[in-house]
Amino acid sequence: MHWAEQIAQRIIERNPNKEEYVCAAGISPSGSIHIGNFRDIATSYFVAKSLRKMGKKAKLLFSWDEFDRLRKVPVNVAKVNDDMEKYIGCPYVDVPNPFKDSDAKNYAEYFEKEFENSLKKFGIQMEFRHQAQMYRSGKYKDYILLALKKRKEIFDIIDSHRTQEAQEGERDAYYPVSIYCPECGKDTTKIESLSDDCAKATYTCKCGHKGSFDFNKDFNCKLAWKIDWPMRWCYEGVDFEPGGKDHASINGSYDTSKHISKQIFGYDAPIFQGYEFIGISDSNTSTGKMSGSSGLNLTPETLLKLYQPEVLLWLYSRNEPLKAFNFCLDDGILRQYFEFDKMYNEYKNGTANELTKSIMELASVEGRNLDLVPMSLIVQLGSVVNFNLKMLEVVFEKIGTPFKYEEFKDRLERAKFWLEKCSPQDMNTLRKGRNWQVYDALSDMEKQEIAELYAFLKKGSYDLAELQTELYAIPKRIRNLTLEDKELKTCQGAFFKNVYKLLIDKERGPRLYLFLYAINKNDYLSLLDFSYPKTAEEEESEKVVEEVVEENKVVYGEPDPVADIKEEIELSDFEKIDLRVCKILKCQEIRKSHNCYKLTLFDGKDESVIVSSIKHYYTPEQLVGKKILVVANLKPVRITGVTSNGMLVAATNNACGCQVIFVDDIVPEGTQIK
Repeated sequence: MHWAEQIAQRIIERNPNKEEYVCAAGISPSGSIHIGNFRDIATSYFVAKSLRKMGKKAKLLFSWDEFDRLRKVPVNVAKVNDDMEKYIGCPYVDVPNPFKDSDAKNYAEYFEKEFENSLKKFGIQMEFRHQAQMYRSGKYKDYILLALKKRKEIFDIIDSHRTQEAQEGERDAYYPVSIYCPECGKDTTKIESLSDDCAKATYTCKCGHKGSFDFNKDFNCKLAWKIDWPMRWCYEGVDFEPGGKDHASINGSYDTSKHISKQIFGYDAPIFQGYEFIGISDSNTSTGKMSGSSGLNLTPETLLKLYQPEVLLWLYSRNEPLKAFNFCLDDGILRQYFEFDKMYNEYKNGTANELTKSIMELASVEGRNLDLVPMSLIVQLGSVVNFNLKMLEVVFEKIGTPFKYEEFKDRLERAKFWLEKCSPQDMNTLRKGRNWQVYDALSDMEKQEIAELYAFLKKGSYDLAELQTELYAIPKRIRNLTLEDKELKTCQGAFFKNVYKLLIDKERGPRLYLFLYAINKNDYLSLLDFSYPKTAEEEESEKVVEEVVEENKVVYGEPDPVADIKEEIELSDFEKIDLRVCKILKCQEIRKSHNCYKLTLFDGKDESVIVSSIKHYYTPEQLVGKKILVVANLKPVRITGVTSNGMLVAATNNACGCQVIFVDDIVPEGTQIK
């Protein structure tokens, strides 16, 4: 049973005869609402859908906590308006809209509209509560008066959940409500006295204003969070509400509010589900909790430029709330699309188990039909044809998968956005001219292979299967090898690598036979023709490259003396070392470390992290995607604050510095070195 269905079942068992169940969520519009906050909504949304699936009526209630005070100015807001600090302490709804290009009436409305517009793309229907309106209309008047009358009981409950001792007089001076000053608009007020019936108070403000407040008719005040939350549970009849793991901790907000809800307002607290925070996986940044006021957040609208709404919902649906997961800005996003497609196909063709069915049903968006053109294929071929729609249709037709624009349009712009913004190094762009530097470094046999490929392509009249066969046959024929020769695969891999370097300046790319068959032959054929001398333009281009290389050239010293061979070991000693081929997925800098990188590796089964002091020798771009040798069974050790689970193999010498031993891309991850 899906986790959301388990929660729904608990809700029904707790109150089986309720006419309509209420699943709640709430966010303060402190800044752009980031995708981490979306877990609050997604969790309640899935539970509400599960209740409806069980034949129950359920309402999804969302509260805009716009009556909260502005605590700090987010980075993106400060960039457009550096005069916002003066509003700290005012409710969000009273802070002016800092964005001149928006017609939003205030700060809160700007970020509310931004988020609500993205919600429509998920097909999520909910009932909104705007807390400024709820408070200022007097709807909570009786609850505020009750809280004031029971203020000392509330203090005792809060105090029972604190670790530090209460100060003398703290209980008598405690008031569960803050008054917004009519002069400065801030909550920097202090209640000085309260009438016996708890209806009237006198107060002073840090701005110098003094006044009186009648809670029966003055409503510009707000209950403190741990009282406000349970008050709203009671008012709305909430049955379920999730919260971040910080709220879920022992003696945290939920524990405290649960007791206040029961003892003060006489309402049994709703079923609560804590959830883990969401991370971002990027080859050049670290992962961590996202913050709505940091200026470094990613909104649902931004993520929707990378992920289809169903894929985003699927990530939340398939991961239990207390399980962390990452949104991927690196090539991990392609794995996520692949996994989604696989599960979706199982669901559609009737082979999915019950859990998979529930996951996919919860992730569905009403009114949308999905065509699962592989995202990796769109990425591979899209950049080759510069994302030209008609050309891409031709390409798909040529390779035997005749997808039409209507089938891949929903993913096309997302693939383009990911390549351009997140992974420009994966763009497959043809060179402007021949690469003589690569060609001159080839052996005679390798040059002959390129010549034969050029002749075959120029002749034409081949289909896709014939092209694929010829690509593998060329190095076999030139080198007079048989299928039984062990070096055949290595030679074929080297041939493919040479072709890629001559065409796109990279050692790997899309499947070569698809690549050569899909794109216009006239666009690349000249890049393989070295039958005539360098042109004047090519000569000039090489000079520029040589100048850049010379400028960046690292000067090393004389070779180190050759060390004596170490003491002999038994074969059994060597067999204890588990050397494995691993692929570098991410390369991240480590804070305060001048020498080390944090490398995330894939060993064919799992991901692992090692720390290596190669920062002075390589950039992240030179490492990500490469395959290396790793001592996989080395005992973990802490290096510069990061646990390293292995050690890469490199050659270190005064004559060359530190040179990592890279492995040919043809060798699969996880291969053991024996």
